[in-house]
Amino acid sequence: MTRPPLSPADLRAQCRTGAWTAPTAGQAPGYVQANLVVLPAEDAFDFLLFCQRNPKPCPLLEVCEPGDPVPRRIAPQADLRTDLPLYRVYRSGNLVETVADIRHLWRDDFVSFLIGCSFTFDHVLIRAGIPVRHVELNCNVPMYRTNIPCTPAGRFSGRLVVSMRPLRPGEAIRAVELTAPLPQVHGSPVHIGFPEQIGIDDLNRPDWGDPVPVKEGELPVFWACGVTPQAVALEAKVPLMITHSPGCMFVSDLREHELLTQ
Repeated sequence: MTRPPLSPADLRAQCRTGAWTAPTAGQAPGYVQANLVVLPAEDAFDFLLFCQRNPKPCPLLEVCEPGDPVPRRIAPQADLRTDLPLYRVYRSGNLVETVADIRHLWRDDFVSFLIGCSFTFDHVLIRAGIPVRHVELNCNVPMYRTNIPCTPAGRFSGRLVVSMRPLRPGEAIRAVELTAPLPQVHGSPVHIGFPEQIGIDDLNRPDWGDPVPVKEGELPVFWACGVTPQAVALEAKVPLMITHSPGCMFVSDLREHELLTQ
């Protein structure tokens, strides 16, 4: 049975106790969801520059002060060490563990980056009558590494990651119109149809998330994805990097409509 959507505060509280470790797609309708990247201060400037040079996959919502786990602008009662469902820990570019709490790893020099997530505009599409397949199926969105290079910055470089939603042609056009005014959650799609043109050989084998069916008459529509920094971490081989687990986002107190005036 599908669980009713939770509010941001309720969802974060469940994450904090370990009661929620699932993807956050479909939760907290109307609120902005965010990707998380945590880096030591020595790597934070290069990463900030990478985000500025690659705003489609890395639209910054907030950057916390070193050592501060509280996103004071978008969720001042939250704790980034506990309030996401799952975290991934990378050392020297390798995924070493997935955990539900990072308090034991926290350091005074950690800088947290919160990056807009496409789960935010899923609710915009649904309200407009456009079906969102991964929400309908109660699974994670499929995500793919492409052949599109990001603009490098310092030690950070790599290829763009995209998320995919199957839509009929008319729905795809409407989705472009609806998401273009929301650049802080990736904005309009980066590619429509012909996945092989961007280096995706098999839609049934996503690099992250779950495969979803593309029905007859539908087109795969691809948006830039905030998992891109995780792919970049494999290339950069930074000594330590902590991120959200794909699909397991930070849910903020920022309302979706507020992005239109940011």
